[in-house]
Amino acid sequence: MPNTKLAMLNLYLMRHGLAGDRQDNADDSQRPLTAEGISKTRKVFQKLHKLGLTFDLVQTSPFLRARQTAQLLAEVYEQGFPVEVTPLLAPEGEMTAWLEWLERLNQPNFSLGLVGHEPDLSAWAEILIWGEARGVLILKKAGVIGLTLPSEPPYVRNGLLFLLVPPKILL
Repeated sequence: MPNTKLAMLNLYLMRHGLAGDRQDNADDSQRPLTAEGISKTRKVFQKLHKLGLTFDLVQTSPFLRARQTAQLLAEVYEQGFPVEVTPLLAPEGEMTAWLEWLERLNQPNFSLGLVGHEPDLSAWAEILIWGEARGVLILKKAGVIGLTLPSEPPYVRNGLLFLLVPPKILL
């Protein structure tokens, strides 16, 4: 009997770490991670690495705090994957366009990390699970949501939540 293992996509939605105050930065897109944010986020990623999470690709918002978070992830994993910056993960990014990108990716058994912002990441996770944003999932700074998706569309309403971890659990 042949082995008919179903091809799936593991999607990890990761919120950026603790960043500087909005009032200290005129341009919100340029708010950096704080020293505490860097330290805690690095520790979270070290634990995820020890737990065996892997990535084939990481996409990040172009905002500084998200790019810094993605860079910390790459450092912990010793650059074991490419990091791509995409405006689709900026606050209020376009999920429909990202889903079209995902369909073009066409990679079975792929592990994809997304580094972005709230409330977008939680809303995207809820749409992938339930087909609508319900405001139920909460992603803390440096937290992670793990979903399993089919390797082909439709993705919406076909997501399976397997991980929702606030950073304090991993620290």
